[in-house]
Amino acid sequence: LGRIVAQVVVMGAGIVSKAFVQAYQQAVHNARSGNTGAMAAKTVVRKNQMPKQQAREILNFPTSGAAPSSEEIQKQFTKYFEANDPAKGGSFYLQSKIFRAKEALE
Repeated sequence: LGRIVAQVVVMGAGIVSKAFVQAYQQAVHNARSGNTGAMAAKTVVRKNQMPKQQAREILNFPTSGAAPSSEEIQKQFTKYFEANDPAKGGSFYLQSKIFRAKEALE
């Protein structure tokens, strides 16, 4: 029984040490390539941002032409956000889409 426990401990230590070495090597590689956590997070945020054309459609702006001003964006945002208030029978999902559209256009 003691021998089996010792083998399990040795195997577990080997697995943990291998994982640690691989993680360290990946961290060194990322540091050398400039792929730091902040840069990776920025990329993820950018990927998840709503496309401007979709944002314009949601806030009822023409999809082509000049970009709407901050005041116009705020006016449309307020109009649609309040109209979709769940307390007034609106949709939280639509409110979140409207909010993300405003973010994308700002």
